Amino acid sequence: MTQQERELGWDDEIEKEGGNFVLLPAGNYNFTVQKFERGRFQGSEKMPPCNQAKLEITIHSAEHGDVIVFHNLMLHTKTEGFLSNFFAGIGQKKKGEKLRMNWNAVIGAKGKCKVIQNKYMSKGEERVNNQIETFHPYEDYLKQNGGAQQPQTQPNQAPFPTGQPQNPQQGGFTPGQF
Repeated sequence: MTQQERELGWDDEIEKEGGNFVLLPAGNYNFTVQKFERGRFQGSEKMPPCNQAKLEITIHSAEHGDVIVFHNLMLHTKTEGFLSNFFAGIGQKKKGEKLRMNWNAVIGAKGKCKVIQNKYMSKGEERVNNQIETFHPYEDYLKQNGGAQQPQTQPNQAPFPTGQPQNPQQGGFTPGQF
């Protein structure tokens, strides 16, 4: 019988070991955006304070299974190219066109990205983790995966197929259809 998840008390006993960290080899992988959280970047020497999108992305590896990589996007004009790269990678942005970022369509979005091994120092120790270096154009993902597109809802676009009657006072309910 498995125990239900619950909050632990300060004096509770624990026994589970930590999860196994998987370091992927650098390369190109398909991905799915699992989580998106709105946050705030507090600023640094190179970047002023700004809104921040905190993404949890599942990288799909045939050899190593699914691996989670955390990816942050700063919402600032200095990083607009990174934002465009991400939205082009999930099929929302077309090259040379403006885009109103549709964060509601980010969770579940799929694409292809280039993962690198990032070396960094922490508490005097050299460590390595995976980072997403770039998102490939969505067309690359489609070519590899048989051309099945994911649904993209634009911010002001109704989620109904064209031609169906819409009544905004009824919250999308169409009388007579079951």
